[in-house]
Amino acid sequence: MKRGTLDEVYNYWNERPCNIRHSTKEINSVEFFDEVAEKKYKVESHKREFLALEKWQGKTVLELGCGLGTDAIQFAKAGAKVVCIDLTKAAIDLCKKNFEVHGLQGTFFQGNIESLDTILPESYKGSFDLIYSFGVIHHTPNPKKVFEQIPAFLKTDGEVRCMLYSRFSYKLFWLLNSTEWDLSKTDSTIQKYSEAQEGCPVTYTYTFDEITELINPGLTIESIWKDHIFTWDIPSYRNNIFIKDTPFQNVSPDYLKQLEKELGWHTLFIARKT
Repeated sequence: MKRGTLDEVYNYWNERPCNIRHSTKEINSVEFFDEVAEKKYKVESHKREFLALEKWQGKTVLELGCGLGTDAIQFAKAGAKVVCIDLTKAAIDLCKKNFEVHGLQGTFFQGNIESLDTILPESYKGSFDLIYSFGVIHHTPNPKKVFEQIPAFLKTDGEVRCMLYSRFSYKLFWLLNSTEWDLSKTDSTIQKYSEAQEGCPVTYTYTFDEITELINPGLTIESIWKDHIFTWDIPSYRNNIFIKDTPFQNVSPDYLKQLEKELGWHTLFIARKT
């Protein structure tokens, strides 16, 4: 299927940065950024454990695709030295403001994460304890290029924490049921409907084996798993009202966890230098 160009990716995300509509408060205010974070972590509660904030006090963290800075702020609050990269000017401006209104320090670069060598100064090589990316690299036209450059910027004992979309998920089957049951069109269906704003120019999805191949040879997976099924009624959710969607109203938390292990939309992995 046809993937979008980098310019198309830029325009898509610059026009509507991810999660910018998660708050009705005044944009760039503390209340705005805090409400975005509150909603994000309520819906994706597994993220807090994945961030492992207690590990990074006094450490150096690089986030690839920082968006509004929702996660970057958490690292900074935990005492990490945070470097943020995003493709778009809109996201970097918002992320800077997020740090400013919270009275926190960060370092910010705008650029294409496929070209880390041209974005980051030479002095950053071998300097990061953690390189973190959540739901970003699958939206760049050439994800392999990103993972080829990551090892050069990791410390010897540094780690990568990353989320990429799962090839097989509850979301895929929900979308097929909402559009047309044509398994030959799964990639194009996911790409079109993967985000709240339809028509994302690039969205890849992966199996565990495909991720292993994607990050080789520079990185080796330490652990990999699936998590997160969106269980909320969408019209209510858009109005900041949290009501379980009909299929999940009688599902116990334990059973939902079992489902997420098999059909989670988020494939999360921790990797280290090979």
